[in-house]
Amino acid sequence: MKYSHTRQHLLPYVWPDPPYQIALLEPEIPPNTGNIARLCAATGSPLHLIGRLGFRLNDAALKRAGLDYWDAVILQRHVGMESFLQAIAPARCFFFSTRGKKSYLDVAYQPGDVLVFGCESRGLPDALLDAHPQAILGIPIRIDHVRSLNLATAVGIVLFEALRQAQQ
Repeated sequence: MKYSHTRQHLLPYVWPDPPYQIALLEPEIPPNTGNIARLCAATGSPLHLIGRLGFRLNDAALKRAGLDYWDAVILQRHVGMESFLQAIAPARCFFFSTRGKKSYLDVAYQPGDVLVFGCESRGLPDALLDAHPQAILGIPIRIDHVRSLNLATAVGIVLFEALRQAQQ
């Protein structure tokens, strides 16, 4: 780590081995991906970027959101979903969508699980969700107020629930 923080306290925690993995399919907004990369650096979670990105990996907004933690991010790029699924096999995947009928809270996560999120404007494609109906999860929200959560917020919510479960 390049910079230490004098107010930082090491909280007791046993990190899961293997770590949970985060996958983003065609993310569009650089600061969201940068914030997720920072989260991945903080938790030791590999970050998979799949398909066409809505930005370049040297985008200033992406770099700024990830701060100086990029060297701690285990980043993997995949041309498409098929190559991604081959690369992470046999890990379990969970697909997060507003279409999910089962809550992310109703799953017993296991170290090594892959948490897959879609792009900000379209989410995950219907064909992918149709191919994995038992693995689609949602985050409860007040749909009378909003359509969805911010991508980085959703990833943080789910990842920290998985990490919480790993301590039990």
